[in-house]
Amino acid sequence: MAGYVLDNASVATMADGYGLIGDAALTVEDGFISWVGKSAECPDKYKNYPTEDLLGRLVTPALIDCHTHIVHGGDRAREFEMRLEGASYEAIARAGGGIVSTVGATRAASEDALLDSALRRVDHLIAEGVATIEIKSGYGLDIDTELRMLRTARVIAGERDVRVRTSFLGAHAVPPEYKDRADAYIDDVCMPALEAAHAQGLADAVDGFCEGIAFSPDQIERVFARAHELGLPVKLHAEQLSNLGGAKLAARYGALSADHLEYLDEDGVAAVREAGSIAVMLPGAFYTLRETQAPPIELFRRHGVAMAVATDCNPGSSPLTSVLLAMNMACTLFRMTPEEALTGVTRAAAQALGLDDTGTIAPGKRAELAIWDVEHPAELSYRIGYNPLYRRIVGDLA
Repeated sequence: MAGYVLDNASVATMADGYGLIGDAALTVEDGFISWVGKSAECPDKYKNYPTEDLLGRLVTPALIDCHTHIVHGGDRAREFEMRLEGASYEAIARAGGGIVSTVGATRAASEDALLDSALRRVDHLIAEGVATIEIKSGYGLDIDTELRMLRTARVIAGERDVRVRTSFLGAHAVPPEYKDRADAYIDDVCMPALEAAHAQGLADAVDGFCEGIAFSPDQIERVFARAHELGLPVKLHAEQLSNLGGAKLAARYGALSADHLEYLDEDGVAAVREAGSIAVMLPGAFYTLRETQAPPIELFRRHGVAMAVATDCNPGSSPLTSVLLAMNMACTLFRMTPEEALTGVTRAAAQALGLDDTGTIAPGKRAELAIWDVEHPAELSYRIGYNPLYRRIVGDLA
């Protein structure tokens, strides 16, 4: 039996708020947490286990980045310049830039090239205590490249000690060869790619982009209906630039999450709450696009909607590979509290991925832990450009 004890720690269990336990210890057996509580109350059965004195350091669940587009080709630094020169995100997209510009670079990249570039970004997340990453397709927009992206995402989990959850995002944008023929694209490419991804075990969930520059609610519903038939859960990019009712659609399908949500109204918030979906806040995109309408945080609080926080790592609207910075942005730009932000990258992020074995520190949960050189959890959101990670633990003690 492989087991150990982490002693003399401050433990944020994240089971209810911070769930702070001072002068604490936790025990791990065979890769799972077996006990947590006050050091003085640690059961005798663990007295002979290898023990590490953490000298008062903070232990949290390992962090979770529940919304990324981390597998892609190329970059869009020039579009960053264009936006600073006055062009809007929507205008760039309609002119053939935006998502579609990444499609060409991704289609041209080999699987090895996609993997190499993605691993560099993944390593940044791991260095900040991340142990679970969601990765979407959506930059292929043809069957072969969509599947190549998902295969690459699966390989990442073998190359790094990190859990990867994949989302099929074939309904991300209309490629140039289907300009003004979105329904034909859904029929010819998106649906066959979805079915192939499911048949090959490459998709854990199905996502879409419901927006005026992407797909209508009716078109997204066709994709969701097929996902439902295949037994795949759904999630949705919704209400980022306008309110088309995407979140309500996602709620009708019991979505794991609805993401962005800057333009969501109270009826939409109520629908998300009734469905038990998680609202995923993506402040990196809000910041990069210099948006002015923040998501309705107070409505989420009032209706009891759980909020996750993620990087939205992508080459265009959020070239962000720091969960810690995303937490700070969620606080400074959206006025979330540090407790909400940390909940957003632990417990709520796990729920947004349909995971019940991580995101909190409790007996029976996976031993996915982050140890920090801080005195209080609020410091993780407070500092900017500073990484206080002491150690990330996944399973056995290194």
